[in-house]
Amino acid sequence: MESFILQYGYPVIFFGTFFEGETVLVIAGFAAHRGYLDLHLAIAAAFAGSLLGDQLYFFIGRYRGRALAERRPRLRKRLRRFNAMMDRYGTIIILGFRFVYGIRTISPFAIGMSSISAWRFLLLNTASAAVWAAAIGTAGYLFGNAVELLLGEVRRYELLVMALLLCAGITFVAVRRLRRRGGNEPETGGDTGAPSSIER
Repeated sequence: MESFILQYGYPVIFFGTFFEGETVLVIAGFAAHRGYLDLHLAIAAAFAGSLLGDQLYFFIGRYRGRALAERRPRLRKRLRRFNAMMDRYGTIIILGFRFVYGIRTISPFAIGMSSISAWRFLLLNTASAAVWAAAIGTAGYLFGNAVELLLGEVRRYELLVMALLLCAGITFVAVRRLRRRGGNEPETGGDTGAPSSIER
């Protein structure tokens, strides 16, 4: 485990946060507490992965969003819900979407379909990614400290703790996706799939 983390830890953090990231970053913070990773480098890798991932989704939304939405009714439904929030909260959504599970992926995609400029999104997204990476990475580190205080010698349990964190993250994601596919999440917003075009 030590060899794997030392060799692949930072690339795993980068690619994990590129797509979603909370679970990967919490585990990275815990690994940093155990001395396998440098916390600052782990946070930097998470910042880069999260920022670049959301920028990619933004430009997909800007140049391919409408074509994709026209072919996918479920995507139009999610866009309606997100646009309702954008109409109410605007810039706050751009700064905070990565902290709210369930809108993390759809948010930059939908924002890219709006009239918000690419430069403005880059600025706000950079600030949000920096705060998010530092907060979640530090939370994982403090979690490691709490586990150490609770269990004493953590070394014999560290692999189990990481496995449990990973299983919890996977289970949470799976449950949310099953609920979404089953149509149990309430739909909000208007009856049109058109994205918000209000400049924030």
